[in-house]
Amino acid sequence: MAKLRAPALALLGLVAFLLLWETMPFFGWVNPAFLPGPSALPKAFMRELSSGAWLAAVLGSLQHYFVGLFVGSGLGIALGVLVGMSRIAEEATAWVVRVLRPIPGLAWVPFAIIWFGVTPGAAVFIIAVGVFWISFFAAQGAIRGVDRDLVEVADAFGFRSPWARLFKILLPAAMPGILVGFRTALGQAWMAVVAAEIFGVAGVGQRMMQASSLLATDIVVVYMLTMAALYGLLDTGFVAFQTWVLRWKA
Repeated sequence: MAKLRAPALALLGLVAFLLLWETMPFFGWVNPAFLPGPSALPKAFMRELSSGAWLAAVLGSLQHYFVGLFVGSGLGIALGVLVGMSRIAEEATAWVVRVLRPIPGLAWVPFAIIWFGVTPGAAVFIIAVGVFWISFFAAQGAIRGVDRDLVEVADAFGFRSPWARLFKILLPAAMPGILVGFRTALGQAWMAVVAAEIFGVAGVGQRMMQASSLLATDIVVVYMLTMAALYGLLDTGFVAFQTWVLRWKA
């Protein structure tokens, strides 16, 4: 019974939330045009699905998401590993990092439009910028956190070259921290998708803006829940992958 308690409470909380949500527009506490109840969503979803708009928007956003995620995270991890391994690289990039790190991804939107136009490339750029720093600091911290005793043992066994030390010692030891950073980037990239698409790039963000301009709030909520469901699937899949990669820790 103890094992069923947590799932039962989670289900009860979800049901209570949905009932409260349905009650608010039903009794006129909020205007249904501003906040539709859950019962209005299946019909709205079927309209979007049958028109083909839902599938087109989701496929467009997933394309921007994956390319931006892997480009931004790949560059961030690579630079983070380099800076984590080299004091010279860390000192050379210290002030560059301090200048660029506080700039939010949305601040790069004007440059994205100027450089790439209103194209998928602009959306990819904004998403990549949004995840770069997360992956960079996770990788740098993970490399810096590797036990120095492991490095000394590697030297004793002849792994003295930077490449041998990186692939035999540092990366395996730092992988848990790097993967934690990448998992965080999964969520950050998904949050950046809407911001990357609101200026006209085809995808979920653009469709949400179109619907909101027409006060079609049921469509907006459909896409909000779509994004939540997609992220849940991606995160669940990544956790399974992470468990497989780190199976040696079990």
